[in-house]
Amino acid sequence: MNTKCKLIRKMERKLYDAAVEGSVISLRNLLQGDALLLDRFITGHYSETPLHVASMLGHLEFVDEILARKPELAKELDSRQSSPLHLATAKGYLDIVKRLLQVNPDMCHVCNLDGRNPLHIAAIKGKLDVLRELVQARPSAAWLLMDEGETILHACVRHNQLEAMKFLVERVSDHDFVNCKNYDGNTILHLAIAAKQIEAINFLISSTTVDVNCRNADGFTVMDLLSQNQRAVIDKEIIESLRRMGAVHAKHKPLSTCQLKSARIKILTSPSTSNTVSKPMKSKDRKKFVNRNADWLERKRNTLMLVASLLATMAFQAGVNPPSAVWQDTSPSGSSSTASNDSNESHHKAGSSIMADNYPFLYTSFLISNTTGFLASLSIILLLISGLPLRRRFFMWVLMVIMWVAITAMAFAYLVSIAAFTPEKANSLLLRIIVIAVLVWISLMLLLLLGHTIRLIIRLIKYLRKLVIRLINVISTRGPGG
Repeated sequence: MNTKCKLIRKMERKLYDAAVEGSVISLRNLLQGDALLLDRFITGHYSETPLHVASMLGHLEFVDEILARKPELAKELDSRQSSPLHLATAKGYLDIVKRLLQVNPDMCHVCNLDGRNPLHIAAIKGKLDVLRELVQARPSAAWLLMDEGETILHACVRHNQLEAMKFLVERVSDHDFVNCKNYDGNTILHLAIAAKQIEAINFLISSTTVDVNCRNADGFTVMDLLSQNQRAVIDKEIIESLRRMGAVHAKHKPLSTCQLKSARIKILTSPSTSNTVSKPMKSKDRKKFVNRNADWLERKRNTLMLVASLLATMAFQAGVNPPSAVWQDTSPSGSSSTASNDSNESHHKAGSSIMADNYPFLYTSFLISNTTGFLASLSIILLLISGLPLRRRFFMWVLMVIMWVAITAMAFAYLVSIAAFTPEKANSLLLRIIVIAVLVWISLMLLLLLGHTIRLIIRLIKYLRKLVIRLINVISTRGPGG
């Protein structure tokens, strides 16, 4: 037994040596001698696997060979809870990152002991090409919180990665994402102001919807972090830019020099910026999303398409085969005038709707609601396949309104159909209950739609207000002769 264990240990050391050298030939020879060699790294406890070593050193061919034989190794973690994707991302090996994403893109969500997933590492290191691939593979991973409740944008500002921050802001394009606070209540603008990152500040206040008057946990706005008596030109430029955007002090009174220094130090020396190893995040914080709207449509696109197709099918089927069916014969043409006055049944034609003859008003109501639901469902399908920027909040609202119209129209069509073929004896009680239930449901859905509409209008007003303020400031700075 000891001899066998020693032999296995020897084979494992040789495999590690092959991973360090990136020797695919040595790997194949070792696997010919022991076909279960790679499996032991899956079932056993190792500080790191050969795939970790090869990914960290950039041996693409060696990585390809391992993944072709044992793709399960892509989700193995080392002693610091880092996956091979973490290591390849940190080194910026784009080809290896692409290969690992092909095998298991869900590793983008895995956080190491520092509370960082591969997207966080790519942003911190400034590996922009790698960051693009990771975001494209799993956009939702960009919303995972790090230690101290900070987002990936906080990491970009703390590590002065302006291009990475620009890419993420443009890619996500969400108001809540830009204005998210960490556990100290600081937004990315608070961090940029405290660190005096002039380019980041100008980008945030000119190209995003960042709130320039947002307060942190200490009640400070970004203007409070800037002294009114700064001599440096850069501080004066920042103050002037913020004032043009409508920034004010929390209590319309600047901080003292001592308070200002203390506030800046507190923001910049957060535990998140420490070079020491931070404590592991709690699992519930690690999995928490800052906002669920960012990739909601991308995750729900197939479901929305299925629901819209089902609604369209139902509406089409109800349209060509209306409630109460159709007449099976044509009434004789020689009916007497008396008969024609007594009953409408003498004037029907084979294939025409019975409901249209017996209940003209209900049939018209059914036709309108059913057609509305059918066209709304087709509109949803066309929007989903049109290639429009549906991730934007306005288009998401339009899609939600159309879906509400489609579902409500189908509910009306159901209500009218029930009313048409419910017997007169049961009509008084049963139909009344059904009508009340449907109307209550529609009222609740209308309140939900109204709430979303009001929220969108408020955001639109804020956005337009900022645009007007910017326009006024530009005109004022140019002067009368500008």
